[in-house]
Amino acid sequence: MDALALTKSDWEILMLEWGLPKYRASQILEWLFQKRIRDWEEMKNLPATLRHTLSEKFPVNRLVSIRESGSRDTTRKFLFRLSDGQLIESVLIPASPALYGEASDRLTICVSSQVGCAYGCKFCASGLEGWKRNLTAGEILDQVLQVEALSGEKINNIVFMGMGEPMANYDNLIRAIGILNAPWGIGIGARHMTVSTSGLVPRIRDLAAQPLQVRMAISFHGATDEVRNIIMPVNSKYPVEELLSACEDYVRIKKQRITFEYILIRDINDSLEQAHLLARQSRRVGAKVNLIPYNTVEGLPWERSNEEQQEAFLDILRRAGTDATLRREKGHDIAAACGQLRLQVEKSFAAAHVMH
Repeated sequence: MDALALTKSDWEILMLEWGLPKYRASQILEWLFQKRIRDWEEMKNLPATLRHTLSEKFPVNRLVSIRESGSRDTTRKFLFRLSDGQLIESVLIPASPALYGEASDRLTICVSSQVGCAYGCKFCASGLEGWKRNLTAGEILDQVLQVEALSGEKINNIVFMGMGEPMANYDNLIRAIGILNAPWGIGIGARHMTVSTSGLVPRIRDLAAQPLQVRMAISFHGATDEVRNIIMPVNSKYPVEELLSACEDYVRIKKQRITFEYILIRDINDSLEQAHLLARQSRRVGAKVNLIPYNTVEGLPWERSNEEQQEAFLDILRRAGTDATLRREKGHDIAAACGQLRLQVEKSFAAAHVMH
């Protein structure tokens, strides 16, 4: 396992197994997460024999930064290579005054949880090339460390909305969240982390049982099974009524509001009938609704709803008493907006790099 993925308890158990005092665990964690040092030989307050053992058992496998793209709206997208050569993307998103107020210092990272995606949502680029593997807990949280180092900025908000279905990599996701939240780890508040899911009902119930107060967002995108089946294959296994029931239980257990993400696709899910149904469903579970105009993905046939239809859809929700926003996407010009992150391979990236 990657050293970054070990908890304080894991390190303490290791120290005892190696015949070392338990406090060495705290020293190691301070080097890894506070001082952000990954070269064991630089950890000078550790005995030389321990540094040697750590070097042998935990070789450094950092994400390698391949490319950074900057948007006109100051969103930044990072392409990373993993130790096995696979590529993933992470996005750094500045605060939106429309959502958080002019004085907000919120800085959000959108983190990937898988290489590719197996769930095949029809509007999304992440699954176009299929699914390769889950990210380890260390690879998930190293995106935060690397982007902070590359940007020189302190991240205080995390959304698990990048490549992949986070709930399909549940165990590694929960381990990463625990380390991101821990005071001996990165120390980001649980309420400043949001897990997105396309609707994996059993995992929603599992997350509800977790003590951490992380937030949850549902990629809803259709108020009926008929519409949702067109664009979200997962709905055939977990239809709308089952999903809403799980959301009700989540809210009841967590005492916390969830968010419905709803991408507006022209002539697919943007009818006013869908808006009225969505208003009733969101009120049923007390959900906030984020409307997101569809972002163009090369190779997909969909179009975004026109602005008049977007506003009409929003108006129905608000008149019905739903807390709803129409989100103007950041990073669209660098393919970093919702649904635009896609699986890349080293060969295709190299070819594109030569061309440009």
